[in-house]
Amino acid sequence: MNAIAQPAAETVAARAATLAAAYGETGGVALLDAMIRKEFAGGIALVSSFGTEAAVLLHMTAAVDPKTPVVFLDTGKLFGETRRYRDELVMRLRLKDVRIVTPDAAELAKRDADGTLWFTNPDACCALRKVEPLARALEGFAAWINGRKRYQGDLRSLIPTIEAAEGRVKINPLAQWSRAEIEAYFERHELPHHPLQADGFQSVGCIPCSERSRPDEDARAGRWRGLDKTECGIHLPVPDRTTEAA
Repeated sequence: MNAIAQPAAETVAARAATLAAAYGETGGVALLDAMIRKEFAGGIALVSSFGTEAAVLLHMTAAVDPKTPVVFLDTGKLFGETRRYRDELVMRLRLKDVRIVTPDAAELAKRDADGTLWFTNPDACCALRKVEPLARALEGFAAWINGRKRYQGDLRSLIPTIEAAEGRVKINPLAQWSRAEIEAYFERHELPHHPLQADGFQSVGCIPCSERSRPDEDARAGRWRGLDKTECGIHLPVPDRTTEAA
C-alpha cells in the first residue's frame, strides 16, 4: 500500500511546489481567482469555521465564484451564535453550495456516547468531530482553501500561501495578512462581525474549548486555554489511531 501511496504524495507535493513558484507570494482575491477558475476549476473547496475572521475569505470567494463549495464542520459542540452567523453570511454573500458536515453518528455513539470526550482527551474529540468528518467531506477534491494567517502565531507563523498536505494542495490566501488588514477589509466591505467577538472572543470554536481573551493576547489565546494545544488537528498530520486508543 505504501508503494502505491507514495508516488501520489510526491505528485501533489510537486504540483504545490510548481504553483508556489508560479504565484509566489500572491494572496487574497488574486490567488483565489487563479486557484478557483484556472488551476483547480471544479475541484477545489473552501473550508470555513464561520468564526471571527471568516467573513473576509468567504466574501472574497463569493466575489470569485459564489458556487464554490464551502465546507462547514458542525461538531455538535458549536455556539448557537456561530450557526446563526453562518446563516447570515450565507444569505448576505449569496453562497450557493454550503455543505454542513457532521460527525459520524455511529462513531459518536462508540467513542463519545456521553459527549464529554473533550474533557478527558481533547485531541481525540477533535479527531472524531472535525478531522475525520473533514477527510470525508474533501473526498474528490484536489485542493482546499483555508483562512490561517501567520500573525496568529505558533504553528501558523511560517505557513506558505500554497502547500501540500494529506494528499491535496492546500491554499492559504490570507497567510500574509495582518490583523489590521483583516479589520480594514471588514470595514471597507461593511461585513458583519461574529456576534461573540463583541463579548471578548477573538477566536471562536467549540463551546468547551473557546474562552474570552484580552485584546493584548494572541488571537487564539482563548482556544484550549491552559492546555499544550493550539490546533484542532485539521492542520496537522492525521493522528495515529493506535496512539489515540492508548
